[in-house]
Amino acid sequence: MVAVPPVPASVSPSLVGHPLHPRRRTVHGLRQPVHGVREAVPVRLLDLFCGAGGASVGYARAGFEVVGVDHVDQPRYPYDFIRADALAILRRPEFLADFDVVHASPPCQAWSAYRRRRGVNRNAVDLIWITRRMLMARANVWVIENVPGAPLVNPVQLCGSSFGLYVRRHRLFESNVALVGSVCSHPRERAFPPASNRPNPRFTVEVGTYRVRRELSAAAMGTHWMTGDEMTQAIPPAYTAFLGEQLLGALTA
Repeated sequence: MVAVPPVPASVSPSLVGHPLHPRRRTVHGLRQPVHGVREAVPVRLLDLFCGAGGASVGYARAGFEVVGVDHVDQPRYPYDFIRADALAILRRPEFLADFDVVHASPPCQAWSAYRRRRGVNRNAVDLIWITRRMLMARANVWVIENVPGAPLVNPVQLCGSSFGLYVRRHRLFESNVALVGSVCSHPRERAFPPASNRPNPRFTVEVGTYRVRRELSAAAMGTHWMTGDEMTQAIPPAYTAFLGEQLLGALTA
């Protein structure tokens, strides 16, 4: 289980895009030479639409210094946090230049399996295309995460079963660098409570359903610092720890 650091005081600058740290230019995680000496600095990642920080914790585990951005307060987000509109941040190239990687998880409700059912209102917001366009124009290395069915371009898929987790939670990841996905290894034993009043046990933990205890969901996801509602919108940190190692390899190649 990830040992999440204490939650710092949230940073909510009055000016959208205000940097949390002094501006610095990095090359493969090294500060530019000063009198011929290179000082190692963390490789920085900006997590847009960060929620409570499932993706951020995975990237931090991989070795990134992470800053999260969301349009609502995230009191349990475990790293430096900016309350701001993600698209407004993407319009600030001078701010994005301070980061080696930008990860974005635009709202996925428009493409969720439930939303695709017949008769369900489909007027949910879809920010994928504009997020991609702005990342392509302004970010160095970028990743977009969303659910199966979302219009991502040549994505890789990750599954919780590949990481020994008791959730499937398939998620797609598109990037401008080559990434490797995972192979599903779905469990064959019905060992977990049903999501509804049906009597049959489930193969996996149905995170966020009323019959599943928060503690069980947290153990299945690796997100023990989150509330039940926050977990319904999160991805397991194991996913981005896996991808983060690949991104670091690409940055230092």
